[in-house]
Amino acid sequence: MARLVIVSNRVPSPREVTQAAGGLTVGLADAIRGQPSLWFGWSGGTDGVDGTDPAPGITVQDNVTYATIPLSERQLKGFYQGFSNGILWPVCHYRVGLMNYSRDELETYLEVNRLYARALAPLLQPDDTIWVQDYQLFPLGEALRAEGVNARIGFFLHIPFPPEQLFRAMPGADLLLRDLAAYDLIGVQTEQDAGNLRGALRAVGVERPVGAFPIGIDPESFARQAARGENTREMGRFLDALGGRSLILGVDRLDYSKGIPERFRGFDRLLKRFPEHRNKVSFLQIAPVSRGDVAEYQALRRELDELAGRINGEWAEIDWLPLRYITRPISRKVLASVHRHAQIGLVTPLRDGMNLVAKEYVAAQNPADPGVLILSRFAGAAPELGDALLVNPLDPDEIAEALDQALRMGRDERVTRWTGMNTAIHAATAASWAADFLRALGETPDPRGAVA
Repeated sequence: MARLVIVSNRVPSPREVTQAAGGLTVGLADAIRGQPSLWFGWSGGTDGVDGTDPAPGITVQDNVTYATIPLSERQLKGFYQGFSNGILWPVCHYRVGLMNYSRDELETYLEVNRLYARALAPLLQPDDTIWVQDYQLFPLGEALRAEGVNARIGFFLHIPFPPEQLFRAMPGADLLLRDLAAYDLIGVQTEQDAGNLRGALRAVGVERPVGAFPIGIDPESFARQAARGENTREMGRFLDALGGRSLILGVDRLDYSKGIPERFRGFDRLLKRFPEHRNKVSFLQIAPVSRGDVAEYQALRRELDELAGRINGEWAEIDWLPLRYITRPISRKVLASVHRHAQIGLVTPLRDGMNLVAKEYVAAQNPADPGVLILSRFAGAAPELGDALLVNPLDPDEIAEALDQALRMGRDERVTRWTGMNTAIHAATAASWAADFLRALGETPDPRGAVA
């Protein structure tokens, strides 16, 4: 049986794969289940030496070979912290003004992709199919071709792809776009992203197949987890603290793309414009800190701290704290049950490739008495979850009005809306995402000239 070779910036441990929780890992774990596979990428270590190609560390479990290499501190800073997250991330999320461009970091980004290619090429077998994951590895396909690799290579971009003129405002953009010509199939989350990417490729003279393959979750597993946790001690303490009030829930990584300040302002407007909800609703925002050493993320955390303090200072009562704001992770078991209990899931990214939290909220609901999803129209999940209350996250009054509508919504309407969204998340799961992409990749012309 031919092998599937997955390449990602970071390689999960075998335990993380067998106990996969998130959509991406679930999808990739399903893709490698039952067939010989190689998973290659960064080890997470920084004991690499500049100018020296490290030998991959090899671990084999069941049918999967895990091969990892370390990076040097300089490579990690320039490749991952610098170009990937300081330049590509904001540009792809339509935030060119947050880009901190450095030619040195672009060169390091290209250098690390060439390092990956040199380390991976000797591990490949003639019939391998290679699937490269995400924005850290735009140039890897071209680097592999330069090493003589002629296997099928697919690429999937998990974050948004912006319009052509916006992306090409980034120095080095045309080089990365031309590098994408090395891939036999390019996948993105939505048709809008696919159209944007096709336009950018045409602008630099590249014609490659680009398709939309929306990633999903394992909805049945998440629903079971949510139902099992309802009677735990942790949920009992939480419900006691909630005091019978309605719950609005936000769950996000602390990132400027997630629209958390806008969400706080929308909740503030709800309390100001619709006083009947005061002391009857609580908002819980869970936002674990990420990239805490980056200036933009530090500024975001300060802004949220100030907003939370001001909102609670203005509206709190002696027996009611309107906004609870947590910046540390919550166990997935507890989180699933909190999703199930929340009357409103508030998901308002300014721009998102997909947003699996929205799908998890839907999966967690009690079918007989579901909550209401309020979703940014700029989330990649919005086309699939059109039965949500769709909002422009830049308008706090629109968020407030949607919150008021959701709090007043009757059960029949809630069930109808939830049923449509539940059907959608079962139609496009993490497993079907991986299967659909790999099927399409297998149907592309063989790069070696053989008939597919």
